[in-house]
Amino acid sequence: MNSNNPKDQKSSKSNPTNLQVLYEDNHLIVINKRVGDIVQGDKTGDTPLSEVVKQYLKEKYNKPGNVYLGVVHRLDRPTSGIVLFAKTSKALPRLNKLFSEGNTRKIYWAVVQNAPRDQQETLTHWLVRNPKQNKSYAHDKEVPNSKKAVLEYRLLKKLDNYYLLEIDLKTGRHHQIRTQLAAIGCYIKGDLKYGADRSNKDGGIHLHARSLELEHPVQKEIISFEAPPPDDPVWNACL
Repeated sequence: MNSNNPKDQKSSKSNPTNLQVLYEDNHLIVINKRVGDIVQGDKTGDTPLSEVVKQYLKEKYNKPGNVYLGVVHRLDRPTSGIVLFAKTSKALPRLNKLFSEGNTRKIYWAVVQNAPRDQQETLTHWLVRNPKQNKSYAHDKEVPNSKKAVLEYRLLKKLDNYYLLEIDLKTGRHHQIRTQLAAIGCYIKGDLKYGADRSNKDGGIHLHARSLELEHPVQKEIISFEAPPPDDPVWNACL
């Protein structure tokens, strides 16, 4: 059986038996991605979450042959949280359109080292991606090859050594949250690439796709999902 409890498989990668399924119907399946899962295949050759979900569906429904699954959006490997997949070819282009046009509401949680400069603020930067470094750089003004990035954060909680921010992501750029928070000195816990003091033991970072709201691609009603963060002392202190 799949598990919706993140405590069941602490910091292990997802597989068909421990998959954290948040929601499923005929057209969609929503997963709580673990740290270390890759959403789609890459040069590492590691089994991607998309293949794990296919295998889960194949076993659950005793499906012969190939299982259809469409990748709608991605999360960085070291992050956790909500990933939505399309189960039908009817749903995929409609979901792609919702995401590309920004007609979804994506809320993230980030645990950061330093206090933000305000309790709540909208950040606007222009990001330039460096593919060789797999890193993005934030600029205060538009520069060549840059893309506008907008997010709104608010301080949810002060922990003993960290701060919990809730982020309403307005655009979907490469490493956007990591880059923009680093630009204001709020380095995400564990994110060495963007300025954190030290790495996390599991190789992850404390960035979690907490909730997603959108219009159902077929039924046309508004649906929303919420994912519990991973089971570790810092995330547990946030709840």
